[in-house]
Amino acid sequence: MEDSFELTDIDEEEEEEEFDDSTWVPIPRGRSLSDVTRKKRKQDETPKDNGQEDSCVPEDKEPSNKRVKPVSKVTALASLITPGKVTSLKRFSQSLQRSISFKNENRSFNFPQRQRSKNGPTKRRNSKLWSETFDNISEELSSKEIKRQEVIFELTQGEQLLIEDLQLAKKAYYEPMLKLTIMSEEELNQIFGTLNSLIPLHEDLLNRLQKVRREDGTVDEVGPTLVDWLPSLNAYNTYCCNQVTAKALLDYKKQDRRVEEFLQLCQESAFSRKLDLWNFLDIPRSRLVKYPILLKEILKNTAVDHPDQQHLEEAITLIQGIIAHINVKTGEAECQYYKERLLYLDETQKDPHIEESKILCCHGELKNNKGQKLHVFLFEDILVITRPVTQNDQLHYQMYRQPIPVRDLVLEDLPDGEVRLGGSIRGAFATNNERAKNFFRVSFRDRSKGQSHTLQANDSFNKQQWVTCIRSTIITLRDRDNQIRSHPIHTLHDMDCSLVDIADLKLDSDEKASTPMDIDYREGRNLRKKVVKF
Repeated sequence: MEDSFELTDIDEEEEEEEFDDSTWVPIPRGRSLSDVTRKKRKQDETPKDNGQEDSCVPEDKEPSNKRVKPVSKVTALASLITPGKVTSLKRFSQSLQRSISFKNENRSFNFPQRQRSKNGPTKRRNSKLWSETFDNISEELSSKEIKRQEVIFELTQGEQLLIEDLQLAKKAYYEPMLKLTIMSEEELNQIFGTLNSLIPLHEDLLNRLQKVRREDGTVDEVGPTLVDWLPSLNAYNTYCCNQVTAKALLDYKKQDRRVEEFLQLCQESAFSRKLDLWNFLDIPRSRLVKYPILLKEILKNTAVDHPDQQHLEEAITLIQGIIAHINVKTGEAECQYYKERLLYLDETQKDPHIEESKILCCHGELKNNKGQKLHVFLFEDILVITRPVTQNDQLHYQMYRQPIPVRDLVLEDLPDGEVRLGGSIRGAFATNNERAKNFFRVSFRDRSKGQSHTLQANDSFNKQQWVTCIRSTIITLRDRDNQIRSHPIHTLHDMDCSLVDIADLKLDSDEKASTPMDIDYREGRNLRKKVVKF
């Protein structure tokens, strides 16, 4: 910080006087730039002969044999000054381009050169309120009714903006990439899924909402319209289940330079509002989980004796049921996607619990105590530790040691300072703090079945997420087993003996078991029990 102030002071002095290249001398050690500046001022104050050039050496001194490089001070100092601010989006774009390894070195797509500003304007969205849109608002409306009309108006405007975004994704991304053969039609259909079929679905709701609006902008009853329309949202089932596959394919295709250049060009254009393609593809899901929030807000501002009260309650129950159903199906689709990408080294690793699993609680990258990168999957009944590998240019997960069933799982939350990194140069140069942080251990109750794994998370928060998720999964399975044992129609003879084996818990935290993996959408439900990738 001190250097920056000195540079600023020097720049101001340079604006007052012209620098003479011929008087430039290196700064000796132990002297500051300010000392040189004061000396230069004294030299400028001494009288000079009009006929004598500045570069002449005084008669009473020997000419120096040192080679002096006439470098402009302004140029030299400018090289020390950091460039201007770079937006976060630009930094992300630059880091993404540096990190991508293009395996396909075919000719890149040559776009016409365009002169555009780095901070060019983005397309603005209409965000007017209901009270700002309609002038003839009756003074008889209560503040509660005005709030109700505002929320209904927000619901209507949200449909309009959603339709515009879906049409934009089709016109600006799908059709150009198909026409320019940047991707094949099959790949585009996999990435975009059934997005095109959602446009008429939301146009239908928009038309219905506009029809029930009076000339003064007010809406009396919106509940019957929603109750009649909401069942059509079951079409989202197919779209949401396809998202995990679509995202994986899109990330893979970005390794193609033509695809990356096209998407980057679109993101820098004004129409995209600096959003990438996946932001547009994820907008329908975001809209789906917002319906319960809007409906509850409308109901909150609806009088108890209003005829819309009962219909709104019915609509809320309906949309929550639809979301719960999509929740289950989407979770099963994501679980199946990762199960299909597991690679087994031998048949003994093919545990039946993996094939039977329908819920993927969480997954993500961890390291062992040797610094090896692992990808860990926690299914509802089994913990699977893998190593990421590439096969046929696709990311797969090769089994690393034997999977651990949750019933046989022992979890240890290791305190900081207990684990040392070993078996690598990294361990020799690591500090004590680096060796000790963010570790936990998973192992079999019966150590003869397999070895234990000491795993390290990226930070303390990430570690706590893993510990809490594993702990919650163990307790959920224990409660399920207890419920089965306590059911009157079951006997010990009918039960599997393995149900009695409950995993030991060795946790330092006494925090109540709960999983932070569930996404709270404020309406009390979530789109699905979302799998969090750490």
